[in-house]
Amino acid sequence: MRWTVPNILTVFRLLAALGLPAAYVIFPSPWADWIAVTLFVSASLTDYLDGYLARKWNQVSKFGKMLDPIADKAMVIIAIIIVVGLYQGSVLIMIPAVLIVFREVFVSGLREFLGADAAGLKVTKLAKWKTTVQMIAIVALMLSYAFGIEFGGRSHAMPPDLVMDILNNHADDPMGLRVWYGLFDWSMTIGLWGLWLAAALTMITGFDYFRKSLPYLREDV
Repeated sequence: MRWTVPNILTVFRLLAALGLPAAYVIFPSPWADWIAVTLFVSASLTDYLDGYLARKWNQVSKFGKMLDPIADKAMVIIAIIIVVGLYQGSVLIMIPAVLIVFREVFVSGLREFLGADAAGLKVTKLAKWKTTVQMIAIVALMLSYAFGIEFGGRSHAMPPDLVMDILNNHADDPMGLRVWYGLFDWSMTIGLWGLWLAAALTMITGFDYFRKSLPYLREDV
């Protein structure tokens, strides 16, 4: 194995995936939330950077080819499990999350079965868009939870009627509740719509991958 920059970035992404649940075990909210968001965003950026640098610097390696998809799947699946846990199994999050995880496991198993033949099934542009939308949705949902914690902490000692008056612009807002609630609401909207869109793209690209693999799955007569 060569410790090239692309390989180091891939290893970092794998360690960052393991760091996501560790953040919630070691640190209390909201520290855990901001650390997890930082780790996930950093890991997501390396997902694009390591492959680009490997090709540009001619540092493509067998180790990188082996570990890169593992790091990708680990990061996505662990992050989605965490998001489902943060929102206590909300149906609006659980359904697309299950579809995404199902597709990731299904395609990984299919790739393993196909072996060398899987190299002939290229990643499509739609699959790349799926990955981008998926990352944005997860980040948005993580941020929404963090914003919600901040809002809850600042409004905890206030009477509910006063909180509603502040949000409706009927009272002064010295704690910045309107800002934090606005951030929470916008990021939640982006996260939910993004997660459902990612789930739809996930199923479409998963079916496309299965369809293209059918010639390799036919039984010999």
